[in-house]
Amino acid sequence: MPRSTIPLTTISLCMIVKNEEAVIGRCLESAKDIVDEFIIVDTGSTDKTKEIVKNYNTKIYDFEWINDFAAARNYAFSLATKDYILWLDADDVIMPDDKQKFLELKSALVPTVDAVNMFYNLTVNQSGQVSSRLRRNRLVKREKNFRWIGAVHEYIEVYGNIVSSDIAVTHSPVEHDANRNLLIYEKRQRNGEVFSPRDLYYYANELYDHQLYNRAIEFYQKFLATNQGWVEDNIGACGKLADCFYNLKDSENQLKYIYMSFKYGPPRAEFCCRLGYYHMNLNQLEQAIFWYKLATTLEKPNNSWGLINNDCWTWLPHIQLCVCYSRAGKNEIAREHNELAAQYIPDDPRIEYNRNYFKQVLS
Repeated sequence: MPRSTIPLTTISLCMIVKNEEAVIGRCLESAKDIVDEFIIVDTGSTDKTKEIVKNYNTKIYDFEWINDFAAARNYAFSLATKDYILWLDADDVIMPDDKQKFLELKSALVPTVDAVNMFYNLTVNQSGQVSSRLRRNRLVKREKNFRWIGAVHEYIEVYGNIVSSDIAVTHSPVEHDANRNLLIYEKRQRNGEVFSPRDLYYYANELYDHQLYNRAIEFYQKFLATNQGWVEDNIGACGKLADCFYNLKDSENQLKYIYMSFKYGPPRAEFCCRLGYYHMNLNQLEQAIFWYKLATTLEKPNNSWGLINNDCWTWLPHIQLCVCYSRAGKNEIAREHNELAAQYIPDDPRIEYNRNYFKQVLS
């Protein structure tokens, strides 16, 4: 009797692109061994994006841009024909280690899985390590017809059997239109559209990124006042409000919103480091040491969907404790924290500088 076999899972890669000649080839090259078809939807490129895409023997589809990212992504999804849909942006890359993990996932994927979420690596530090990351639902079952929601900062609404993976997609931008999202939000506002809590939060983020701190504060506060925000966005808004007030040299409100983050969850390393920095700048070394030490004792949430600043959970509090203890005249303890930081960032020039300093003062 012939042995029964399970058909191999097939994957469509769906992307929306515009003027991505600097990065699109890199993205497609990183994914070509994983996916079984490319669905590339172009929203108005005037550069060589289409020519580069055609090198991958795939058709490119046109979609008239209507200032609505969800509409464009849903159109791309509608063209997919394979079992699962993977979505990427043109400036995303699947690194070799993650490609191998992805191929292993693909070979083991069973039809009962409705979606797979993955890490999204956003930035790296000067040592080449991931500084900030979050999670995104990245691979979805086509027949579930999951839909994208939101004209800007869109998200895909999924449900059912959702698997968490340790695979990462790496965001590696070369350049981008920094004003695009802000202009979309402002046009929607001029048209009298009532923003959802999520829109209030992401509009505030755009204002913050453009250093429009007073307006950002207004919309972060409006967002928190709805009491309808996702807890990770609430915590994120507290952090951004603290940073806004820091930039406006309003230390009282800076401190207020750092502590407000504790309303939504236990202290996180990012906020402990903010408090440590606040007190260190005032030369309040005991308080600074308390908060930085607390940051080193916390367990990093590996499956958090919110933004994680890995530096605050690894080397940063140790390097700051090195400074604080040195200022306090406790150079031996300071040296120990420099070595603890070195376990994470061994090639950082600050580590060697501090070593040379302690050789002198402790000799």
